Amino acid sequence: MHFDAHSDTSDTYFGGEKYTHGTPFRRAIEEGLVDPKRMIQIGIRGSMYERDEKDWAESVGIRIVHIEEYFELGPKAVIAEARRIVGDGPTYVSFDVDGLDPVYAPGTGTPEIGGYSTAEAQQMLRGLAGLDLVGGDVVEVAPPFDPSGNTALVGATMMFEILCALAPAVHRRKQQTPAKRSAAVDAK
Repeated sequence: MHFDAHSDTSDTYFGGEKYTHGTPFRRAIEEGLVDPKRMIQIGIRGSMYERDEKDWAESVGIRIVHIEEYFELGPKAVIAEARRIVGDGPTYVSFDVDGLDPVYAPGTGTPEIGGYSTAEAQQMLRGLAGLDLVGGDVVEVAPPFDPSGNTALVGATMMFEILCALAPAVHRRKQQTPAKRSAAVDAK
């Protein structure tokens, strides 16, 4: 599950580089690390680095919720769709602060106006409770770009929200006996 303003599915970035902050999901899919049919991107908007970025993502099965659709549906419906897409399988959450409107998190290298609010982001992240979460990250916090320190606070708060949803999933896995854990993994 990917919250971001950008799809991060470019083939290359920064003059032909294959491994950059604009290419990780393309590489992860190509390398078999991510199932694109269980992937959803929420809040996509703004400029694209490569023409085929969006087309490639959709062609491999990534569900993209553009910001216009997000605002039409609202956070609850978007998270319901996200839960449908990821299903019961292991789920990783990546939260890029530029998914937020820059009034809430200006300290990022690639800000895009017109994003969701911090309150809406918290609502979405809290809606992950009960999923089989296996990890998460908050990326693109750049404190030098925000002398107020607000972006760092926002980043730490979003990570806290992810951890609050992750902790019960870790606890559930630890409660399983090794045989049940193995059977659950095999079933997925």
